[in-house]
Amino acid sequence: MAEQLALSSASAKYPKPAHSTFQYGTAGFRMKAWVVPFAAVEQPWFPPLALAIKIRRSNHGVIVSDLLDSVVFRVGLLAALRSRFKNGQVIGVMITASHNPPDDNGVKLVDPMGEMLEASWEVHATRLANASSDDALVAAYNKLVKDLTLKDVRPRVAFARDTRASGPRLIAALTEALKATETDYTDYKLLTTPQLHYITRCLNTKGTPFDYGEPTEQGYYEKTAAAFKKAMQGRKPNGGVIVDCANGVGGPKLRELIKHLPPVLEGGLEIKVVNDDVVSPERLNFQCGADFVKTGQRIPPSSQAKPLSRCASLDGDADRIVYYFVDADNNFRLLDGDKIATLAALFIGDLSRHAGLGEKLKVGVVQTAYANGASTDYITSYLKLPVVCTNTGVKYLHHAATKFDVGVYFEANGHGTVIFSDLALKRINKYEPKSPAQSESLQTLRALTQLINQTVGDALSDLLLVEVILAHKGWGPKEWDNTYTDLPNRLVRVEVADRSIFKAVDAERKLESPPGIQAHIDALVGKYKNGRSFARASGTEDAVRVYAEAATRGEVDDLASKVASLVKQTGS
Repeated sequence: MAEQLALSSASAKYPKPAHSTFQYGTAGFRMKAWVVPFAAVEQPWFPPLALAIKIRRSNHGVIVSDLLDSVVFRVGLLAALRSRFKNGQVIGVMITASHNPPDDNGVKLVDPMGEMLEASWEVHATRLANASSDDALVAAYNKLVKDLTLKDVRPRVAFARDTRASGPRLIAALTEALKATETDYTDYKLLTTPQLHYITRCLNTKGTPFDYGEPTEQGYYEKTAAAFKKAMQGRKPNGGVIVDCANGVGGPKLRELIKHLPPVLEGGLEIKVVNDDVVSPERLNFQCGADFVKTGQRIPPSSQAKPLSRCASLDGDADRIVYYFVDADNNFRLLDGDKIATLAALFIGDLSRHAGLGEKLKVGVVQTAYANGASTDYITSYLKLPVVCTNTGVKYLHHAATKFDVGVYFEANGHGTVIFSDLALKRINKYEPKSPAQSESLQTLRALTQLINQTVGDALSDLLLVEVILAHKGWGPKEWDNTYTDLPNRLVRVEVADRSIFKAVDAERKLESPPGIQAHIDALVGKYKNGRSFARASGTEDAVRVYAEAATRGEVDDLASKVASLVKQTGS
């Protein structure tokens, strides 16, 4: 009874907005946090907005809505339940909205091994978030306790946030839920999302045969830096790299990581950090960051890159990375997630063969329909590796990657990692090399298993992985780019009246609904050399995204326009 009263009392502080419906997805819950400067109240557009949302004044010169507060409170309840379901293992909670604008925020859960929340629990998250009243929430909570036959163990939760201005307020809502459920919790303050995933796994594997490392931020830096040094095998970097940190949490964390890397004067990698202003929250992801570069196909205006300089951009919570450069003719060249995946697959495949493990390790690559067709052809025809295509969303790629001994997965947006199965790790660590050459390749491969953050896509870890490979290959960005040539492609957003009528199948590469639309798309695609196009409904707004490829820029623009028009006409 005491717990019920505590739950009801705490919930009353964070009532659910009456006309809002929430859905837990791949990115957890994500929406506007509505941190609005007082000056905005005087603007002509503000009064209608004020009527549409619940607002309150804060002491920080802003007007803040409570739209997300109730959601975060209820996610705290779910984290406690999930921990009990997992016998008291630590569950992670991350407050972030990744690459979204600074006035957005979000929350997602991390499972015990550092992976994303098990998909079957997303419905529980959605049900709690949408409970209409305090009593309805307590009833939904009690029903989950009963239906899931939860053990009476003390739950444990670890949480962190990125640099968004709304973060502290949302952390307050989260801790209220954890106190109400008598949960033991640790606040890790500001972290990148991958660092929280890493720490969550470390906490749950400490003292076991699967010990993943020291469960602290310092432990993350020390493990990553030590593995990078071993993986380099004394090789010198081929020049430095300029890293745009999206004015997010990745900036200070990268600077801290650099302190643990070999110094430049001793032959270490020179990393120039730009766009790392976390003092001004409104600059987060503004004209910088991985999404800006990928979507706009151009360098950030603040970049100081010269032709052929190697550049990389992180996103706001440092779980994505893309590389790029400007060639000698001043043309922008993007090295996105597809290029990173093929580079990693190439190198790991070579290492496996040179170490004598080529027949013992099955290396595979996982992509989505958004992967450039040229990359898929390169992997299957040149690297001779299998490719699996999944639905869009890291949870689908991660799951598919676990089916290989070594699974490489990256979305084109730069979110991805490499997963080594338990069997693969056992074979790599116990194999006895037959020659000095095998020994060197084996040592590098072993170091990569420690360098790569296998829990989730990690921009800092992936940055060092790319730099290791380029150093071993003696490549700059131009040589990397020349491994294959992307087909010209376009991504178009089409607003529709109801996105739910667009139902995709075959890993989202075809539409089964509305009836007949796929036949029309196929007919259009057939008119273009190397043509490919698909339409996929957005998961967050009434819009459909149309992707197209073709042999030339003119042809792909034409194909994308025609498919977009077809979608617009069908969805009107």
